[in-house]
Amino acid sequence: MGRMAKREHKRSSKWKKYALVIMGVFIIGIGAYFYSIYADIKNTINGNVHETVTSIDNNVTKQKIDNKKPLNILLLGVDERENDNGRSDTMIVMTLDPNNDRMQMVSIPRDTRTDIVGHGTVDKINHAYAFGGSNMAVDTVEHFLDIELDYYVKVNMEGFQQVVDAVGGVTVENNLAFKSGNFDFPQGKLELDGREALAFVRMRKEDPQGDLGRNERQRQVIEGIIQKGASFSGVNKVSEVLDVLGKNVSTNMDFAHMATLMTDYRTARNNTSTYQIQGEGSFIGDIWYLIVSENEVQKVHELITSFKS
Repeated sequence: MGRMAKREHKRSSKWKKYALVIMGVFIIGIGAYFYSIYADIKNTINGNVHETVTSIDNNVTKQKIDNKKPLNILLLGVDERENDNGRSDTMIVMTLDPNNDRMQMVSIPRDTRTDIVGHGTVDKINHAYAFGGSNMAVDTVEHFLDIELDYYVKVNMEGFQQVVDAVGGVTVENNLAFKSGNFDFPQGKLELDGREALAFVRMRKEDPQGDLGRNERQRQVIEGIIQKGASFSGVNKVSEVLDVLGKNVSTNMDFAHMATLMTDYRTARNNTSTYQIQGEGSFIGDIWYLIVSENEVQKVHELITSFKS
């Protein structure tokens, strides 16, 4: 090898080394960035978002997860404001079946009359949260339907539009043309941002079905959030999503459980079925309730408990 060739060979080797070093630093930097995201997610879920519910047996839930059994999750949409505990305007029991890629959502009307467990009264089911928070809401729903809940997720409706915006909006199928606030909602498939979604779910007076129609709209938006969240890949928006979750969401899931749901249960959203509990409206004294028959309660109980492999 001539002197010039040797010099060129050394120069080439040196640049290869530099290139490898630069690539190594780049990879370490990327790794550190994703680790910081991982750490932020873990800290947000286990810190700001996590809330213990004493009536849910985590050991039973863990056994179900280990065996990939269906899980029951109570979704609460709470209108919670300063100096006010709020009431759970939305109550949905969501069942995930990972083995058959199925998800079921059962809506409980907020005016349903039932025993409020731990309060010693018979009242509207949405008052359970106002009287005793998430613990009483979980206990009351479990007693009402004679089911076992594994998780609960509470979303503050005041921050609802931020949640929708954080996941990039939602898609709904609107079956009733109406106007709410400054927005017009024609029939058909709609793409909604946060402000539109909040107006969409809060409309009630123009709906001939009243609360039942509003419950269906709330269920659709929640399902839309789940669909977007399960496929979310916008790394550049992770910080925004975490900030919104930390301020507006509470759950008894810890980070490890949530990670497992994202891996083992995420395909359950592929096939979704829905049901809304039926009843008859009636005044007792001067208060209007939805009276749900024992037959309907038993029907819903079997709908949830038989939703398994």
